[in-house]
Amino acid sequence: MTALLEMKDLKVRVEDNEILHGLTLTVNPGEVHAIMGPNGSGKSTLSHVIAGKPGYEVTDGQILFRGEDLLEMEPDERAAKGLFLAFQYPVEIPGVTTWNFLHTALNAQRKARGESQLSSPEFLKKVREVAKSLNIPQDMLKRGVNVGFSGGEKKRNEILQMALFEPAVCILDEMDSGLDIDALRIAADGVNALRSPDRAMVVITHYQRLLNYIIPDFVHVMSKGRVVKSGGKDLALELEASGYTQFEDAA
Repeated sequence: MTALLEMKDLKVRVEDNEILHGLTLTVNPGEVHAIMGPNGSGKSTLSHVIAGKPGYEVTDGQILFRGEDLLEMEPDERAAKGLFLAFQYPVEIPGVTTWNFLHTALNAQRKARGESQLSSPEFLKKVREVAKSLNIPQDMLKRGVNVGFSGGEKKRNEILQMALFEPAVCILDEMDSGLDIDALRIAADGVNALRSPDRAMVVITHYQRLLNYIIPDFVHVMSKGRVVKSGGKDLALELEASGYTQFEDAA
């Protein structure tokens, strides 16, 4: 089985500071990996480098996506290949309806893959079906992208994007940030509905509570730019009880 996502001895700098110090991680189809760690451990840096956000310099190592060199691809190429990043703080785009944004983005990806583009009626049928399956209100599609959305609505909008784009790998960067328990449960239900033997997910979080709802296959602890311990879902409970201090020496 070819791994979906492989990071090998990855070293990353931001200006003069090295943030990742030789990180190695392999993600296979169907797996859900949780990455936990304190602030400043490099979790969000990892997600940004995978997605291709500017400002991060990879000084050593590699990232492979289905065996291809991900670092040679532009961010839009990565998305078309099947990579999706759900942001910790989704941005607002005033003047652009969610419907129009999703239609344009999906057709851009289909065009990049050599697939036929969806007409407005075809897209409308598809997006309505997907929104209904995820219990997402139809009126959200008519509103500006994330404009005036609550934290929970922003996360549900990203889950709608994931369901439409059907990525092979979903990176969820602290999706529990700013959510109350009801919004968290709704967002997690949406994520769980998208779990598939062909799709992998990387869930980045500070807290164990998210993993009560999105049950991971593997949990990795990051400290000072490295993965210092890996285990099963019980590792998250151990972290909740004992904190991250024990891993600082290992880092």
